[in-house]
Amino acid sequence: MKKLLALVTAFVFLGTSVAVAHQPVVLLNSDTTAAKGPLLVDGTVSFAIRAAFNKAGEKKAFRAQFKEGEALSVQYLIVDKKPENSLKSAKLPSVVVTGPGGFKVTMKINERTNFYEPYTGTNYLYLARFSAVAKAGIYSFVITAKTKSSITLGVGDRETRGEVVRGP
Repeated sequence: MKKLLALVTAFVFLGTSVAVAHQPVVLLNSDTTAAKGPLLVDGTVSFAIRAAFNKAGEKKAFRAQFKEGEALSVQYLIVDKKPENSLKSAKLPSVVVTGPGGFKVTMKINERTNFYEPYTGTNYLYLARFSAVAKAGIYSFVITAKTKSSITLGVGDRETRGEVVRGP
């Protein structure tokens, strides 16, 4: 667990020439719905959300709050090692993002782009990326397992300290 936390803490995305570090948030087994999961108070702040599953059908979820016109930015990644990198796309967890005004999108796995994270020497694979202009309100992110697996969702892109609220 310490190794996982250190890995997630040091998780870095290199979407541009500037290194961008995401703050870690590990989803708990009790985070089975968006309402029970943590709230990212500002969804534009960069977070690395880690979800691990033991069996098909498990759900983990969280929420993120946005203001009108802010950037909604989400990246779906896995560690480039077995068993995750050997799973076919159809066996990887599904990610559904729901927001105000009837907004709903299921992230489509459409790539397997290598990404080397130099601080921990870890290789990742980008599987999907999504960006849009947010409406004001709270967005929910529900991740559903199809088999034993784990993923990381990068949410936000602003490098500043963010607040995560758990509980009601």
